Amino acid sequence: QVQLVESGGGLVQAGGSLRLSCAASGSIFTFNVMGWYRQAPGKQRELVASITRPGTTYHADSVKGRFTISRDNAKNTVYLQMNSLKPDDTAVYYCNVLTTLGSYYWGQGTQVTVSS
Repeated sequence: QVQLVESGGGLVQAGGSLRLSCAASGSIFTFNVMGWYRQAPGKQRELVASITRPGTTYHADSVKGRFTISRDNAKNTVYLQMNSLKPDDTAVYYCNVLTTLGSYYWGQGTQVTVSS
C-alpha cells in the first residue's frame, strides 16, 4: 500500500516562505511523476507544480517565480519551496504521485494559511 506523508504546512505572513515535503513509500513500482495540488475553500483542486523522475518540472502560472518543486529520487521525496507567499496561496496542499504502473495516489493534505 502506497503511503504519502506530508509535512511543512502552517501559518505564515504574506511575503514569507514555507517548504512542503512529501515522502512516498510502499510501492514496488517507480514513482514516475510527483506533484503538488491545492484546494482553496469553494474552489476546485488545481495543479500547482509537478516533476518527472528525470527532473522535468511544471509550475502553474500563478506560482511561477515564487514556488520551486524538486525531488530526491533516492528518498522518494518531493519538495515544494514556496517564497513570497500571498493570501491567495491559502489552501490545503496535496501531494500526488503517479507510478510507472499508471496508478495515482494522494497525500492527506497539509494546510497552508497566509495572513495579510
